[in-house]
Amino acid sequence: MANAGASAGFSGSYRQDDVRFLLKRLPGRAFVSVREKEALIQSGRRHYSEMLSAESPPSSRHLALFDAACHANRARMAHDCLRLAHLIAARRAGPVTLVSLARAGTPVGVIVRRLLDGVLRREVVHYSVSIIRDRGIDEVALRTIVARHAPESIVFVDGWTGKGVIARELERSVGLFNARYGVAIDSGLFVLSDLAGAAACASSADDYLIPSSILNATVSGLVSRTVVNGDIGPEDFHGCVVYGELAAHDRSRAFADDIAAAALDIAASGVPAALDIAASGVPAAVPLDRERAAATSRACLAALAQRYDIADINLIKPGIGEATRVLLRRVPRLLILRDREAADVAHLNLLAHEKEVPVVVDRTLPYQGVSLIRRGSDA
Repeated sequence: MANAGASAGFSGSYRQDDVRFLLKRLPGRAFVSVREKEALIQSGRRHYSEMLSAESPPSSRHLALFDAACHANRARMAHDCLRLAHLIAARRAGPVTLVSLARAGTPVGVIVRRLLDGVLRREVVHYSVSIIRDRGIDEVALRTIVARHAPESIVFVDGWTGKGVIARELERSVGLFNARYGVAIDSGLFVLSDLAGAAACASSADDYLIPSSILNATVSGLVSRTVVNGDIGPEDFHGCVVYGELAAHDRSRAFADDIAAAALDIAASGVPAALDIAASGVPAAVPLDRERAAATSRACLAALAQRYDIADINLIKPGIGEATRVLLRRVPRLLILRDREAADVAHLNLLAHEKEVPVVVDRTLPYQGVSLIRRGSDA
């Protein structure tokens, strides 16, 4: 298979050995407002992946919530990253090629790469690539990786699943890639938290606040959400904007350093006991009840769609991570919380207040939070 992509990638604000983003850097021009973007998406005139809205520095209150989340959930995320590293090591012989899904997967990939190297002494490299709903994974980026590394070494990593849409998109598009190029890449997704029962392997099925979900580019190497528009040629990687102007506010490297340090402390304390794994050091083959998680997800989505008269399931975003994304970069209709006083949803309350989004409490919710996106007809 011929090598693809004119660039070897870049590392954003991370260290060079932490990650290589296989993305085409685009000039920061022609941003559209969040409301204009929403109208274009819902009218069908543009796909969400074709547009970007500009990002601003996080406010002091926003950063305070991020710091509080890091303090509260540092140990939990470190534990889950360490567990994920062990799960990956148990399922891959030889060198490991981590491929995180930009951009929520990137901080996780950076941390897990360090743990595979520093704790498990595995040879590992880490790339971050784009995957887009309805359009699939970046084939040029994947061809580039396969030209450099054994296909069987590839492991796809993300932060969490919401409805499982990206996990299913990954399975579909990697299956097509395998058939086209005669390779056998494992399309299973490895995540910290699998709410939808859609991941191949996960550290947890709990809906907890992964601190990196609170910030955008400033915890993801200063890289934007990925785009595929008229600036992207057939042999280009999917595109992004690098927000160099936000460098003074960047927490990407410091966040990864902190969580990795916490995970190293857990490892030093005795991995089998800390991770509830067998004396062999290998985690359980099926750590989660995927069928139960998937059934819970389907039932929740169906109930919310009926209650709020929603025909397009893409307008429902379950779980803290997805709910946060809606409040940061879409036009929210409603925020639903299981417990408004829970520490893990403090940032959701703040974002809802700042955007004047109504908040309702539903004690029966299986997740800590769900955001509904405003329909174009409701605007």
